[in-house]
Amino acid sequence: MDRILCVWSPNWAIANWKRRNPAASPAEAFALVQAERGARRLYAVDEGAAALGLFVGQKATDAAALVPGLVAADADPAADSRALTALADWCVRFSPAVAEASPDSLFLDIGGVAHLWGGERAMARDLIARLAANGVPARAAIAGGPGAAWALAHFGEAGTIVPPGGDAARLAPLPAAALRLAPAEAAQIARLGLTTVAALAALPRGQVVRRFGRPVGLRLDQALGDVREALNFRRPPNPWFARLAFAEPVSVPEDLARVTVDIVARLCARLEAEGQGARRFDLGFHRLDGVVCRLAVGLALPGRDTRAIARLFTPRLDSVDPGFGIEVVTLAAEGIQPLSARQGCLDEDRDAAPEAGVAPLVDRLTNRLGEDAVWRAEAWPSHAPERAVMRRPPLSPAQGEGWDPERPRPLRLLRRPEPIEAVAPVPDDPPVFFRWRGAAHRVRHAEGPERLAEEWWRRPFADADPGRARDYYRVEDEAGSRFWLFRDGLYQAESPPRWWLHGLFG
Repeated sequence: MDRILCVWSPNWAIANWKRRNPAASPAEAFALVQAERGARRLYAVDEGAAALGLFVGQKATDAAALVPGLVAADADPAADSRALTALADWCVRFSPAVAEASPDSLFLDIGGVAHLWGGERAMARDLIARLAANGVPARAAIAGGPGAAWALAHFGEAGTIVPPGGDAARLAPLPAAALRLAPAEAAQIARLGLTTVAALAALPRGQVVRRFGRPVGLRLDQALGDVREALNFRRPPNPWFARLAFAEPVSVPEDLARVTVDIVARLCARLEAEGQGARRFDLGFHRLDGVVCRLAVGLALPGRDTRAIARLFTPRLDSVDPGFGIEVVTLAAEGIQPLSARQGCLDEDRDAAPEAGVAPLVDRLTNRLGEDAVWRAEAWPSHAPERAVMRRPPLSPAQGEGWDPERPRPLRLLRRPEPIEAVAPVPDDPPVFFRWRGAAHRVRHAEGPERLAEEWWRRPFADADPGRARDYYRVEDEAGSRFWLFRDGLYQAESPPRWWLHGLFG
């Protein structure tokens, strides 16, 4: 059963401007203006300006003539949009599924979470009270769908909560504009005498679509619950989610470490009960001032060991600024995969079990150094040596076929081939002497050539002319060092070939 809470701030732009400019002195009438259709018009007005007869869309010059004491400032819709996104992130303390309804509303899917607040009414009251304490007056309504909740929040009584199945009856007396219609569409419907949603819904649906267009019919069906509406949640709903709320805010580092273990244990217990493991855990500390401090750790293999996961978070708790206190902690698990129970050995040390194996070491290195810093090299089927190796996650299963043992490759491949001076007795023979980085090397043994041509579907070799083949040689100097050299081009070509060093075998 869907339960959607819609929260709407009638003066969202005004409230955000005042929050961005806390030093501005209060005025009897205040408005935001924006250039529109070749003239500066009112973008938003506060309650004082509205009481004096000013309205959105009015020319700024006309408004100044009517209210000489009007204080105006430039609107910033981009800043308002960013603030709405920040508010959606803040509302995750009430529900993990929050969607923006631009320019001044939010939808919260509260199905299954309202009981954590003592019911839907208590939850809505707490949300509105918190917004008001932060200088954002708002209205809220709860219904069975986004359309009905939006209509009641904007046009119904403040704090309306519709019981399941009662959306159509509560929407009936509202004006057609409550269906989230464009102003022109709502005005056209009103001119025809259809002043309420009930009057519009009484008409045959086909007639409504032919007369007013398909969008009007769709909005009507969505509001009445005949058609489900998909919301674009800020974060997709995650069923693997845990939340801890505190009667008193916490801020001491020892308390943060303790609640981290508690919430990890709660979510891991659910994962174990369902036979699942997770690859990533996102921990959020929600402060009293609305700021959310987030930490994330990843696992090389799916896991659900409480001590091992909490241990990954512990070194990073020092970066959490508790501010005036943390009131809610949330934890979400991602990358869910089936994970069977592991049978330990009879003589296994239980305290050492989480650290056993390579995976815990990889996890610690990855979360300390970053995901891009820990990887393994894997052979990849490609004729070009630069593309014959690719980076893979440390513990991922092998996918490549490996190298041909008859054509060994060096242990160290240079990032780019380096030019050398080489001497060969005849054009197609390996070199007998070469100079690399100022040091001379006399060749004692050599194998080759192995000719490699560029893959025709890709760009030419790096540092090589298009269409030229490479002849590779494995050579060993008198000191026992082994190198991988190649000749770029042929002696019969117009331009003489060049010699390069591409790798080291030892």
